[in-house]
Amino acid sequence: MELAFTVANLVLTAIMVGISGVWVYFVAYMTKSFRLAPRLEAFDRTSANKFPKVSVILPARNEERYISRCLDSLLAQDYPNFEIIAINDSSTDRTGEIMAQYASKDPRVIHVDAAAKPEGWAGKNWACHEGYLRAKGDLLLFTDADSEHSASAMALAVGQVVSQGLDALTAVPRLICNDFWTKITLPALATFLHTRFSPLRVNDPNVKTGYFFGSFFIITKITYEAIGTHEGVRHELVEDGALGGKVKEGKFRMRMVRGEKQIQAVWARDLSTLWHGLRRLMIPLYYQNKAGAYLMATAVFFILFAPFAFLPYLVVSPFAGNLSFPILVAAELSAIALIIAGNAIQCSKGVFESPAYALAAPISGAIVSFGFLSAIADAKKKGAVNWRDRQYTVNENQHPIH
Repeated sequence: MELAFTVANLVLTAIMVGISGVWVYFVAYMTKSFRLAPRLEAFDRTSANKFPKVSVILPARNEERYISRCLDSLLAQDYPNFEIIAINDSSTDRTGEIMAQYASKDPRVIHVDAAAKPEGWAGKNWACHEGYLRAKGDLLLFTDADSEHSASAMALAVGQVVSQGLDALTAVPRLICNDFWTKITLPALATFLHTRFSPLRVNDPNVKTGYFFGSFFIITKITYEAIGTHEGVRHELVEDGALGGKVKEGKFRMRMVRGEKQIQAVWARDLSTLWHGLRRLMIPLYYQNKAGAYLMATAVFFILFAPFAFLPYLVVSPFAGNLSFPILVAAELSAIALIIAGNAIQCSKGVFESPAYALAAPISGAIVSFGFLSAIADAKKKGAVNWRDRQYTVNENQHPIH
């Protein structure tokens, strides 16, 4: 029996050492990325002397709580040549009414009531396409209704696009955490995803990774049409990431910058939207690559939660005197310390919340892990994803059915 426990301890030790190695890499890469990633505000505006027209495409569904703040920040831009196409995506609250009020007071705002969503389209994608059809600008700036922009955000972005000959630019926003659950969970999720979608990878032409943040990306109309517009990603639930991928795949010049000082956005509003946000990330991946989805869910479980899940074993083990036991304890505590340290760095440098929230890493790891696992388990169920007051059932062809 003691031999079996020795073998089990050594296996667990190897797992914990592996997890620690992953977190050492995460911490090192995050630190490098935060230090070297370009910033939106670093652009020298004095070098910009061209002002192409920008069409801001602003889709909104049931956003009466946020839409006024977003429109106010857009209308306050110090860029001299833009229009705002505000698309009401079949809202059941006062969103459309508020948009109409702004349009009646300022000719720069164009209010559009999106037509009924065709089958096979995700709602936001259809609303963005409706906005594009009315856009007159050479540059299209896509943003979300729950975002807020500094007065110089548009000018800084356009300046970089024009001066550097870019086809597209996206800015990493400051993600506002309004509730406790998001404050403890977002750092863990952001840490896990950071290495894949960091500016260092997106800006490297030798790396295939491309990504847009839906709260702020600007793209030339020519490029947008060349990649197929939102019609080309009409079925995608994470359409901004898919569009960014198409831009990179098409070898267009794209750039990701840190824009936390210029743009802020709300990713989740409560535990329910947080939970469905996690499912929205995983279910499309499941239909793209089932093996990859299982692998990612398993990796997330081990990287974010397993060291905490095995803690009871250290307490109740009947062979604590076994020579392998102290080694296991050291490996597991090291893994836990690195998880908390990594989350604390993300809290401070990425999410801009108190590093103390990193102490809730066991809870956040469980939420993310079981959110992904439940998404895979429920992927084929009707209404598996509830997003922006719509339920989506994703079929084998990845077409969302409302």
